[in-house]
Amino acid sequence: MSPEALRDHVVAAARRHGFHRVGIVPVEPTRRADLHRAWLAAGHHGEMAYLATPEHLAGRADPRALLAAARTVIVVALAYGTDAPPPPAATVRGVIARYARGTDYHLVVRDRLQLVAGELAAALGRPVASRVCVDSAPLAERELAERAGVGFVAKNTMIIAPGLGSYVVLGELLVDAELAPTAAPARDRDCGQCRACLDACPTGAFVDAYVLDARRCISYLTIEHDGPIPVELRPRLGAMIFGCDVCQEVCPYNAAAPGRHPPAIELTPRDADHAHPDLIALAAAGANQLRRFVKRTALRRVDRRRLLRNVAVALGNSGQPRAAAAALALLAHPEALVRGHAAWAVATLVEAGAVAAAAAAVALAEAARVEVDADATDELAAARARVAACAPAG
Repeated sequence: MSPEALRDHVVAAARRHGFHRVGIVPVEPTRRADLHRAWLAAGHHGEMAYLATPEHLAGRADPRALLAAARTVIVVALAYGTDAPPPPAATVRGVIARYARGTDYHLVVRDRLQLVAGELAAALGRPVASRVCVDSAPLAERELAERAGVGFVAKNTMIIAPGLGSYVVLGELLVDAELAPTAAPARDRDCGQCRACLDACPTGAFVDAYVLDARRCISYLTIEHDGPIPVELRPRLGAMIFGCDVCQEVCPYNAAAPGRHPPAIELTPRDADHAHPDLIALAAAGANQLRRFVKRTALRRVDRRRLLRNVAVALGNSGQPRAAAAALALLAHPEALVRGHAAWAVATLVEAGAVAAAAAAVALAEAARVEVDADATDELAAARARVAACAPAG
């Protein structure tokens, strides 16, 4: 088959397997490697040290570092669900980012791209050397998506696929076959003068348009960051316990996109608890229950201690009296990271009038009496001071 016929065959196969957008580009060195290195040099990657390793930099600089025989990159986009069943109002609810409410997109995109690779091999009549890349591989995927005509890079660094918006996940298939490129549309769409996403970020994570400081990003703080969440940023997390959609929720392209394309069924919310989880139930869940909750979802990215750290912050931010018992119970959690954030949550609930200062003071004092971790001790001392300031005079 000619490169043009192979291109058309693969595009049709990708569409058959449910991808909403597909583009094809030849393999070549990355055009924006210097920008990525400057971003790393500024420390904007935070604790994600793997981004600066030689292996990662090599892959981002040239896809052939991932597959030496690669000649073509097939880039796909898959839309995910933006809606969720309304949660019951009888409990305290958190928020999970939309992309993580269904089956883990890494698995969904991988499986579909492997089917595309199989169809390409059948068309060629020979085995195809290939590599599937879904987010975690060191590849400049947004540059590739833009080159392939799948979408354009927005000011919040997301890919916007016109007609779909930014509620999409990307995947790439490196192959050793030569396919003709798809025609990239003229660059007649961009963010223009709009800066809604930059202004709406609760934590001020955008240094400038197209430059994100991960250290202030709620997605980074709730997923990648391993230690205590900076105290000054905790109130800004609100109810979010995994990821954040704020910069996408205010995007005009997303406002115009819903309903045009049904999302991948696997990426739609499993149920209300995988969109707006019951924080009280999560705070009390054992290890086996939490494993079942995150099974085959992107939530597997965080371990139990980080998830419950996030739950503690969300309980405190809820300002609801019904959150008090769960926050107080977390003061005795086996993980010091959780205990420290629970202390912050208790003090925050006291300041919101959701817990009596006297009762909170007793619980915090008892927790401090038995605490052995230095960081948790500091958190308890700060929480006790805040609670003392709320106690009635006399």
